[in-house]
Amino acid sequence: MAINAFGRGRESDYEGQASSSSSSSSSSSSASGGLTAFIDQGSEFEGKLSFRDTVRIDGRFHGEITSENTLIVGESGEIDAEIRSKTVVVSGTVHGNVIAEAKVVLHKSARVEGDIQTPSIVVEEGAMITGKISMGAPGSKSGNASLKAVAAKSDDKTAKDVASSPAG
Repeated sequence: MAINAFGRGRESDYEGQASSSSSSSSSSSSASGGLTAFIDQGSEFEGKLSFRDTVRIDGRFHGEITSENTLIVGESGEIDAEIRSKTVVVSGTVHGNVIAEAKVVLHKSARVEGDIQTPSIVVEEGAMITGKISMGAPGSKSGNASLKAVAAKSDDKTAKDVASSPAG
């Protein structure tokens, strides 16, 4: 993925993990495209942002975001917007509701204040969420929802405990 060319790294860590469980309707254009836009730290934008491929935001954005592919919020990114995208990867701060068609990935530095609706979510230890999480396809009452617990490498026992605990 083109993100590594920016030296920021980790956003693609979880990209392939959920794809084996979600082999439902995918078109030939669903392969993740290259980075379409990059809003760097120190930049501020307000309005409606709509895009088809991958966009990374490390600056500030206020308004509404709609995407057909992937939105990446970098560690210095501050988003105050309603987000609707296929995949949302957050390492920074998001104030507003997030609706993801495929999945949401919250890295340890993520701070989300708003509701999240997605069929699949990955949350690293340390990420903070203030809001409601609804799992299932957007607009549906049920679906094949998956929740993945990610523990720190030094905490292997916790990862095993979480994986072996009965679903309630």
